[in-house]
Amino acid sequence: MALPPPGAGALFQLLRDGRARTRAEIMEETGLARTTVVVRLAGLADLGLIAPAGIAASSGGRPPTRFVFDPRSRVVGGIDLGATHGVMGLTDLNGAVIARRRHALDIASGPEPVLALALDALHELLDETGYTRASLLGIGVGVPGPVEHSTGRPIRPPIMPGWDGFDVPAAVRRRFDVDVLVDNDVNVLALGERATMWPEVDDLLFIKVSTGIGAGIIAGGALQRGARGSAGDLGHVQVPHGRGEDDLEATASAPALALTVSAATGDAVDAARVAERVRTGDPAAIDAARDAGRAIGEVTAICVSMLNPSIVVIGGQLGVQVQEIIAGVREVVYRRSIPLATQHLTIVPAQGGPDAGLRGAALMVTEERLSANAIDGMLAANTGPVEATIARGSTGASR
Repeated sequence: MALPPPGAGALFQLLRDGRARTRAEIMEETGLARTTVVVRLAGLADLGLIAPAGIAASSGGRPPTRFVFDPRSRVVGGIDLGATHGVMGLTDLNGAVIARRRHALDIASGPEPVLALALDALHELLDETGYTRASLLGIGVGVPGPVEHSTGRPIRPPIMPGWDGFDVPAAVRRRFDVDVLVDNDVNVLALGERATMWPEVDDLLFIKVSTGIGAGIIAGGALQRGARGSAGDLGHVQVPHGRGEDDLEATASAPALALTVSAATGDAVDAARVAERVRTGDPAAIDAARDAGRAIGEVTAICVSMLNPSIVVIGGQLGVQVQEIIAGVREVVYRRSIPLATQHLTIVPAQGGPDAGLRGAALMVTEERLSANAIDGMLAANTGPVEATIARGSTGASR
């Protein structure tokens, strides 16, 4: 049986590349009839997702109009929460940051005050940029702990007292009646890092080394969360050649390094000062960082052999600031992983900057809300049943 022609949502995916096209060019690329193209473009224009983009050269008669995706027609809210600070902002539909705020916070103070602070910032940014609440496509939230992505609820997060099982989407929707998606901070960082620095890479492993240790896995171009959202929990993996029964977080996280350096020097070293001790040449801190890098490398080597990524990105407070960490990872991964997996493997520090988590949280929303099925759903809600069926395709197969 022949497949039905693509619906309006599928046609929109074609236009998301940003290239302006005439109706005739769309007909040629999709095989759709002119009337069908006209109706589906009209539906997308009603949603504000496309706009005229000038006229093309005429081959006789009235010059044809070009149509293009308008990424500034709507905005997405992104909230990237850490243990001690949060970044809140608005992006366009391509993930470009329009405005942002950074606030100090204490994630341990609980969900109500932290989310109130974040949502107040989003409200202020909407006012400042001239966008209305109706322009908000959705809100993405990243939190520093395990999340059941299907419900948006943190599950027993170690550094987030009061957040266990808390319905984050419901709390956000009390202020903004939009779709809300929640994930752990490492996953949103992986999305943001890839979009910023490696958009053509389909297989990327992002490892965050900070207060905790975790990984975001992008395979085949899609973020892999696992059955319940716990994929990438490297911190609780036992180090293969480590000391005793210690897991990676107990061996190589910032608090673990602080304990090691404190024991070696007799100083009371705070976890937030470990990177500074390394940079200033403290021998105990340098040795501890090298050992931590090798321990992370042991676990990363297993991941590389199993997942075969093209890029391994080391991020987080220690991953970016301490060269000894990434040097240790490279040393072990290239020695222990199979040659086929490492032949074209690149291991680099994170380069997405402070907006990576914000962009990742927002991109999590656009990936879902701008999918073909979601666009067809928006059209169904925006039009009557007859018009929606025409825009989707008479069989409704695009849904």
